[in-house]
Amino acid sequence: MKLGIIATVEERSFVEAKRRGLSFLEFCVNEGDDVDAFCDRREQIAQWSKQYGIEIGSIGRWKSERIDKNGEILAEELDRCRKLIDIASALECHSFVVGCNYVEELSFYANCTAAIRFFGKLLDYAQDKNVNVSTYNCRKVNFVNKPDVWKIVHGHLPELGIKFDPSHARFFGGDYLQEALDWGHRFYHVHLKGSLLVNGVKVDEPPAGMDQTDWPSFLAVLRSTGYNAGLSIEPRKSALPDELAAAGIDYSADYFRKLLLQP
Repeated sequence: MKLGIIATVEERSFVEAKRRGLSFLEFCVNEGDDVDAFCDRREQIAQWSKQYGIEIGSIGRWKSERIDKNGEILAEELDRCRKLIDIASALECHSFVVGCNYVEELSFYANCTAAIRFFGKLLDYAQDKNVNVSTYNCRKVNFVNKPDVWKIVHGHLPELGIKFDPSHARFFGGDYLQEALDWGHRFYHVHLKGSLLVNGVKVDEPPAGMDQTDWPSFLAVLRSTGYNAGLSIEPRKSALPDELAAAGIDYSADYFRKLLLQP
């Protein structure tokens, strides 16, 4: 497994990743972000990647609507996702992560079939580009986030992967170890984000390794399923004071390197 981090598109991100002994960066081009502007920076990103020896491990797009109220795919959003698959391919990045919104005006069945159509088009587009397409288990503008939906959507699309983050299962009453055991063979990418609950209520998202997640057991479960892809640290605004934020990321990087038995 490779250890990386979600970061902004700037040279400093590559410098800090190298200092922390990480292997890759992950970029998120979310709703409200300029996809074309990101794609225009492809050559600069490739140059930094080569200069610092840091790969691009994953590119994702969160919080965008893909399906309209009639159950039709939003053509402009499909085009944006295809552009991001293109740049992932050009950067030799093998992971593209995306979700699908739930339309309240439609039945659960209609939502699932619309999601299958959307992901199916992305899978067809990525087929010859050496890029894997994954859903994410975050709940933000996305309903394909837990086993009962995976059984339908991923059951119909055997090539569709899952980007998994144990914190989302924990915050919404799921069993992250069971989900990883049952579905780890479909995981293409994993986020490392801390989670703290008291009496079942979310309190904070501390740096991963300083939280309640049983990370040694989680990684052991991933190994048991044959997982050997990216582990991406997700820095979050937590109860740590701002002046300790960077130290918190350093802690997570050191913590997971030890769990991975890396120097």
